[in-house]
Amino acid sequence: MQRPPQEDFQLKETKPHLGGGKVTGDKLTSTYDLVEQMQYLYVRVVKAKDLPGKDVTGSCDPYVEVRLGNYKGTTRHFEKKSNPEWNQVFAFSKDRLQASVLEVTVKDKDFVKDDFMGRVLFDLSEVPKRVPPDSPLAPQWYRLEDRKGDKVKGELMLAVWMGTQADEAFPEAWHSDAAAVSGADGLANIRSKVYLSPKLWYLRVNVIEAQDLIPSDKGRFPEVFVKASLGNQALRTRVSMSKTINPMWNEDLMFVAAEPFEEPLILSAEDRVAPNKDEVLGRCTIPLIYMDRRLDHKPINSKWYNLEKHVTVVEGEKKKEIRFASRIHMRICLEGGYHVLDESTHYSSDLRPTAKQLWKSNIGVLELGILNAHGLSPMKTKNERATTDAYCVAKYGQKWVRTRTIIDSFAPKWNEQYTWEVFDPCTVITIGVFDNCHLQGGDKSGGARDSRIGKVRIRLSTLETDRVYTHSYPLLVLHPSGVKKMGEIHLAVRFTCSSLLNMMHLYSQPLLPKMHYIHPLTVSQLDSLRHQATQIVSMRLSRAEPPLRKEVVEYMLDVGSHMWSMRRSKANFFRIMGVLSGIIAVGKWLDQICNWKNPITTVLIHILFLILVLYPELILPTVFLYLFLIGVWYYRWRPRNPPHMDTRLSYADTAHPDEMDEEFDTFPTSRPADIVRMRYDRLRSIAGRIQTVVGDLATQGERLQSLLSWRDPRATALFVIFCLVAAIVLYVTPFQVVALLTGFYVLRHPRFRHKLPSVPLNFFRRLPARTDCML
Repeated sequence: MQRPPQEDFQLKETKPHLGGGKVTGDKLTSTYDLVEQMQYLYVRVVKAKDLPGKDVTGSCDPYVEVRLGNYKGTTRHFEKKSNPEWNQVFAFSKDRLQASVLEVTVKDKDFVKDDFMGRVLFDLSEVPKRVPPDSPLAPQWYRLEDRKGDKVKGELMLAVWMGTQADEAFPEAWHSDAAAVSGADGLANIRSKVYLSPKLWYLRVNVIEAQDLIPSDKGRFPEVFVKASLGNQALRTRVSMSKTINPMWNEDLMFVAAEPFEEPLILSAEDRVAPNKDEVLGRCTIPLIYMDRRLDHKPINSKWYNLEKHVTVVEGEKKKEIRFASRIHMRICLEGGYHVLDESTHYSSDLRPTAKQLWKSNIGVLELGILNAHGLSPMKTKNERATTDAYCVAKYGQKWVRTRTIIDSFAPKWNEQYTWEVFDPCTVITIGVFDNCHLQGGDKSGGARDSRIGKVRIRLSTLETDRVYTHSYPLLVLHPSGVKKMGEIHLAVRFTCSSLLNMMHLYSQPLLPKMHYIHPLTVSQLDSLRHQATQIVSMRLSRAEPPLRKEVVEYMLDVGSHMWSMRRSKANFFRIMGVLSGIIAVGKWLDQICNWKNPITTVLIHILFLILVLYPELILPTVFLYLFLIGVWYYRWRPRNPPHMDTRLSYADTAHPDEMDEEFDTFPTSRPADIVRMRYDRLRSIAGRIQTVVGDLATQGERLQSLLSWRDPRATALFVIFCLVAAIVLYVTPFQVVALLTGFYVLRHPRFRHKLPSVPLNFFRRLPARTDCML
């Protein structure tokens, strides 16, 4: 596979004309100051009155057509109404104005040909300008004219003005670049929106015991367990060890619940009467709205809940329903002291606990300007022509934002600005770009999915406060054929800190709420709960209007990041090697010193070593002074740009095609048996090497343990005698003398060295390990 040019994947700093150019140093000082101003002609069609009818009843089916050059927008039509009210806004981009006259026409809807009822013309040079925070322009009544310019019956209330995207009418307006979109659902799917994630809670169900259960077969010991379900989440306890009608468990089951609590908790005590057959002994339904809410680790009161079972008994010719009641003892609470993880822990945008009472005050504000994109790849074919209908989604904390969709453009311009409160600087904002496949309204079959174009992550702690970052980020997506650049997105980012002292104090605080450390959840619990949380968030957001679709939410939340990937495994291995490279470099440098590769440096090290041994109180000050000097020295080369997706670090540009195909394989696999067999053998080979390395590390540790275990009596006797002699020698010899002799021995000249391993190393390698006991 040919490697793409690396420079195409780099971050590029830009110099956009933000906020109309009102710049003071690094700060900008106008509304919508992180985006470029875009001029729009706004037309608000409010209502009409006294419209002429087309029949003897005087009724008509009116609608309004707003035309500017080749662009045409229409309002909805009313049936048999002479005084309709529309209150719709149309926005025409000034960059695409193709005429000097705006024509607003009232027409009568007809099956064959719509009838002309009258129009109003506006000269664009006479249209007033409005700049927020000015109040909205008041609409006025205009008398309709015919095509000759003569006044006719009927009046139309309009407001026409020139404004920018900062206008409050902008989000809900019909835009000229959406002229090809039809239907109210289609228009709703292209507008910018703000969404909120549902408030998530951990639900803890502590199942203690049950009483008076009645199994159907009283001649056997019941094997009872409790099954709990909440929505599509289902968990069960282990089978009780006390095989009686009063079983005990004292086991915790954890669920994710979202406000508003629409689904109840359903519990059932069941008896395992056969390997694949369970009998329900009792059931209860518990609404969550009345559950206790716990903010700390203090235990809550337990309660007894009634379990009910309905049994139908035949008495003669009559059927009689009998209800048996038993009880179950439980503690159930909504945990407000945890943060419900719905994102990957590496890219969390929010770390606050669920309960609002535990929130700290915010430390600043994050502002994001989504300017434009360029060089986008064609994502679909429409009318035998490649096209892309792009929109952006940004997620930080509980707030999701979605820009409007720019129709049929490979270089869309959004210029939309959004703001978030920041509670922790060690968080990440995620911006994704998608292709809209729902321009004609909802897809009834559910087959259409919005395609991903790329994603950008920015960690707030890497940003300087009060500085505006304007960069063009590469949009990179992995395909089975390799990494592909889908275009670039241009962003402006500013992190403003309200209290530097509070932000510095956060660096001394735990990353997660204290309940994660006082009563930690297991890794398997966190993985399962995170999966449930992402499913709940994607389901709730897909029910919004317009929906933020499931595939979009899952891509933003990195739902599939836990799946096996050969490429990612290699990347993580080389990341570890990069971390250890500093230690390895220090080891090589010491080896050069000990072997007198540079005699002057070795002599200087001897002198420094002699000073530190004779004056040991200088050791720690010297170390910290050295670290201080290194930090000051590296300040000159500090990163000036935010981090971005690195294809070289991810080993995405050098991955083998089969490795990429394996990464995109479904789970369970959908590939042919011969390919799966080849991949399995490759995985066994790699796992074998990992197994060998882990075994070697275990062997070294067991040899250390065997020094005093008398597993090898002669080796242990030698080590014990050596320890006694060393203790006596070190007791009578000053520490400085021992340190000097040891240091000078290590730094001795190569002519006094032997190529054979040293005596201590030979002794250590001869020690026994538990490998002899391995099968």
